[in-house]
Amino acid sequence: MAIAYTFLVLFLSVFIAAFIFLVMGVINFDYCNSEIPPGVSQPVKLRIIHMILISTAVVGKILENIGICSQVSFVRYMQSRKTLGADQNLFIEDLCFDMVPVRIYQPKTPSASQRRGVIFFHGGGWVFGSLETHEKLCRWIAKESKSVVVSVGYRLAPEHKYPAAYEDCLNATLHFMKNIEHYGVDPARIIVSGDSAGGNLAAAVSQTLASRSDLPKLRAQILIYPSLQALDFNLPSYQQNRAVPLLFRERAAFYVLQYLNGDASFLEDVLQGTHIPSDTILNYRKWVNADYIPEKFRVRGYKPHVLLECATEVYEKTKKFCEPNLCPLLAEDAIVQQLPETFLLTCEYDVLRDDGLLYKKRLEDNSVPVTWYHIEDGFHGIINSFNSDWFSFSAGKRGVDNIV
Repeated sequence: MAIAYTFLVLFLSVFIAAFIFLVMGVINFDYCNSEIPPGVSQPVKLRIIHMILISTAVVGKILENIGICSQVSFVRYMQSRKTLGADQNLFIEDLCFDMVPVRIYQPKTPSASQRRGVIFFHGGGWVFGSLETHEKLCRWIAKESKSVVVSVGYRLAPEHKYPAAYEDCLNATLHFMKNIEHYGVDPARIIVSGDSAGGNLAAAVSQTLASRSDLPKLRAQILIYPSLQALDFNLPSYQQNRAVPLLFRERAAFYVLQYLNGDASFLEDVLQGTHIPSDTILNYRKWVNADYIPEKFRVRGYKPHVLLECATEVYEKTKKFCEPNLCPLLAEDAIVQQLPETFLLTCEYDVLRDDGLLYKKRLEDNSVPVTWYHIEDGFHGIINSFNSDWFSFSAGKRGVDNIV
């Protein structure tokens, strides 16, 4: 018995040591291959958060390999495990709009007039994120702007591929707009909003609603470092910030492929730009073009990318990247001209910065009023932890204050 116990202790010790060694090895690899430029806000804090996220992903992969749960499920669980209690300033209710889970935040203080309605789509690369991950942000917006906020829990990839997330967000928005009288919201003051992948969904929903004559016109759209195209992952911001946490260039392409069809085998083609025929890319150069990025954003180590030929079998798998509901930057001018006033937030050290800058130009070229707020020391995801004690960033708080 004593010998067996000794062997068990030895086995567990070796297993734990190997586990720690593996986790620390992967963390060190990602740490060494990441880059935090000198201008980033609070770099030490960002580095620590990055290491925590890597650790969570590694543990999830180990659990997947030994058959306990998938890596995606573990990361989602870790992201959503903390829930907030009641709020003395808000009525909070979980409902379903046309079978789509939503969480509604309504200020308790009486209002002399109908309130503003803000529909919010969370970020997370279409793969992660939930009603819980953006709970603090939605509460803050509801309280500080005295608005009714509807947070939408759309279906996630890769289990639910495009256009599932878009359809859920559109259907939840339509349900809200058609039942507006139940929530004390002014039909002339409805806003769609979202961050990252949620910004993509907000832009797509806004475009879909632009020509609807049977519904109230949207008052505005709020796009927070949105992902808006998947044709060119070699724009200046993708090159300059390719290894800046919290979103690497490769992960940005990986996530959009997960949303598209759950198949990342063409990742290298997407990164190289060989997933779309060169004549198609040239046709969209009128909108997706590094030359339209202001010069001050191109000086930091940008090199023009040479177009290469696309394999037919790759394009067959990725041609939906040319659909505006997936890549809103590719919408026709006739649609863009009808869009509502726009608030657009970008961050300097974010691979998605130029998606936002190019959309800003398209909106302005089509006479759509744009309020642009650029966080000079910001990185992707900076607003998510704006009110999270030690993990908050002052630059993120500035961003949220401007959104409000």
